[in-house]
Amino acid sequence: MTDLATIPDLLLHTYDLQGTIENHGQGLAKEINSMSENEVLNTSMEDIVKYLTEKWRLDPLAINEPGIQIDYGDAQVDVSGDFRRFILDTSKPFYITGTRVTFYVPFTGDPDLFKCRPSTYSLNPPRAAVRRDELVFTYDLANDLTKDRTSKVRNAFQRDLENTQVHAGRVNAGINIFNAALPENAKQRLNSRREKLLQDRDLVASIGFPLRRGQNPPPTFVAPDVKRRITPQKPTASSEPFRPEPALGMDDYEHILSVLSNMVTVMERSPRAFRDMSEEDLRTHFLVQLNGHYEGQATGETFNFEGKTDILIRVDGRNIFIAECKFWTGPTGLTKALDQLLGYTSWRDTKAALLIFNRGRNMSTVLVVRQSLITG
Repeated sequence: MTDLATIPDLLLHTYDLQGTIENHGQGLAKEINSMSENEVLNTSMEDIVKYLTEKWRLDPLAINEPGIQIDYGDAQVDVSGDFRRFILDTSKPFYITGTRVTFYVPFTGDPDLFKCRPSTYSLNPPRAAVRRDELVFTYDLANDLTKDRTSKVRNAFQRDLENTQVHAGRVNAGINIFNAALPENAKQRLNSRREKLLQDRDLVASIGFPLRRGQNPPPTFVAPDVKRRITPQKPTASSEPFRPEPALGMDDYEHILSVLSNMVTVMERSPRAFRDMSEEDLRTHFLVQLNGHYEGQATGETFNFEGKTDILIRVDGRNIFIAECKFWTGPTGLTKALDQLLGYTSWRDTKAALLIFNRGRNMSTVLVVRQSLITG
């Protein structure tokens, strides 16, 4: 069909799809590496991964066949190659007035993907103009000497459309793999960025000089436009300096236990002074000793997680130590006390203790039961 002249834009052919996907991934990495310390450390990981996933995902191609429209008009058609016509000089174009039939094919997805060549492709790809949300297939027909112009243009368009859909499906297979891996990829890169920033902060802190840094980091960040989607907004970062979760080091934990142990020694050496005291009164003596070392941060009967714990030490609103006080009532009571203590703790509570008061009992029995619970 030499008189069917499509416009010269090659679809799904110009750029290598895999290279395009890799460049897109590098853009994600570049944005993460350019994020400020305030953004990375003071913003919810979940929120920022969601933002990055929405921004850097590739929209797959989808052709809307029911929305196809057609138009027509006059066109100058070169018929110099038509052997059925009597033309004296076929070495140069010979134009006659013919008909141009144009098909407008709407689609969704990233229009740039129509320029990408999948791993499996045709050496004779379809041709069309790519607009923002539609493909334009154009066919020029001369005043044909035969009467099959309708079937000729319909068959040509149908062949090009099917070829386009096959190639678009291959492109979609590649970008769907990229999109599926995008959240985890963004999370891993963010974790690496976060770890580097924390290491840098520790390095500077260990040098020992005051840090010179701006006092008012911008609390809100707006992402640049993303094609044909609602522009995702970067989540708001806290304007407060990043503070890691407070945790009780082993040295401090051992110190707290030594404070409690010293109070136990006082009770053992002066048994009459403590013999008739209730659990609450005994607990108060431990709190007095702890607050002497921890500046009033130790409290009693404090609500925590699913109940009230007897002794609780907090720093910056976070628990660093929890203890429960109980009188010895036997193995069953000890098991219940342990369950109660563990029920008060959440995933942040990493240091705890159980204080057992024993009156008139054989201490060896208590120690045997304790050892059996430890060894399982």
